[in-house]
Amino acid sequence: MERSRNGRTTETRPASPEEAGRAKQRAFCIAASPETVDLEELKELLRTAGVATVGELTQKRDAVHPNTYLGSGKVAEVKAALKEADANVVVADDELTPRQQRNLESELDVPVLDRTSVILDIFASHAHTAEGKMQVELAQLEYNMARMRGLWTHLERLGAGRGVGGIGTRGPGESQIETDRRLARDRITVLRRRLEDVKATRATQRAERERAHLPNVALAGYTNAGKSTLLNALTGSDVGVRDRLFHTLDPTTRTLKLHGRTFLFTDTVGFIRKLPHGLVNAFAATLEETKLADMVLHVVDASTDEDELVEMTRAVEDVLEEIDAGSSPRMLVLNKADILDDERRRELSFRHPDAVLVSAQTGEGLEELQERIHIEFEKTLVDIELLVPYNQGALLHEIHEIAGELDREDRPEGVKVAARLPKVVAERYGRYALNGQPSGD
Repeated sequence: MERSRNGRTTETRPASPEEAGRAKQRAFCIAASPETVDLEELKELLRTAGVATVGELTQKRDAVHPNTYLGSGKVAEVKAALKEADANVVVADDELTPRQQRNLESELDVPVLDRTSVILDIFASHAHTAEGKMQVELAQLEYNMARMRGLWTHLERLGAGRGVGGIGTRGPGESQIETDRRLARDRITVLRRRLEDVKATRATQRAERERAHLPNVALAGYTNAGKSTLLNALTGSDVGVRDRLFHTLDPTTRTLKLHGRTFLFTDTVGFIRKLPHGLVNAFAATLEETKLADMVLHVVDASTDEDELVEMTRAVEDVLEEIDAGSSPRMLVLNKADILDDERRRELSFRHPDAVLVSAQTGEGLEELQERIHIEFEKTLVDIELLVPYNQGALLHEIHEIAGELDREDRPEGVKVAARLPKVVAERYGRYALNGQPSGD
């Protein structure tokens, strides 16, 4: 740790031996912030993208430099450190402006990337469905549109030196950037239209689900918290699982029967701190599954220390608020109990008394979690008593599928059914109600 001339502290850390291997891309990480910065998440993002981290430098400053992100003295420090660390790319922990990126590349003489571009690269490699690929492409195009303006600045400088409309300011160069922008805008329009079509199809599918009203439970949480592993453990499915960030981009839905009722469990894209706003917009269709779920299981990696757990939880809550899912019924699920010691278990039970502690790996706590989901959903149901004519066998089957458990009594005039149903569904059967309406609240 050292103190610069302006009184702000700057931290420089050497690369570890394993990080210093001759990887194809060797990144030097930088960050500027009024507070102490932990670059572990950025390094984990780079690891997921297949990039080795060989060094880092952070600077405390009230605001990032508008031209070079870091202060000029620290840019010089980075340049010297790059050669020593054998780095061939610099990565900033924030989204850089096009001007900051250009100036840093000019000063450092190596490619400069930012946090957003790394995340976009990971998303591009992890998207498998047509919808996921369209969402990633849209986010990439919107991110790159602003940066196209800098690709031809040499023409602007040339024009400034020779007067307005001077030699070299017209012709293919000038028309090319306009062509690039137009093509990008056209492609963005096409992608947005196609994603709207996907959204409409999803809405139709959702309407069919709501017709049967299969309760939908969305698994949301910080990336790499173990959501996919938990989905597999709960439903007996085989969704792909790997120890890397953003392994799941496309929503995956599986079914589980609890007390005779079929539930839909949907695994969604993971969140991180400083998730770029453009990505939230691009993945709106996917995140909508979380917004419209009957219940959200907020899955957290309980093996992290408490400060980190709180920070990750807050990052997820912020995104849920951003997509208007903040009011959805929610249950905190503390995963990875199998690697906790007794002291940490006691601390979690004290700090998060309403949470459910589970291990998706060993199955610990899964029965309690299923029972809690069942109990919470039961609170949303109303009691009904129906008299269904014998010629309405399909209707009886439908009620049984929705209710799971029910009581029936054969009478001369029809089948008396007593069940608990979601209120919106119970209202559909009002004409068969013995007392003219559902008996619940």
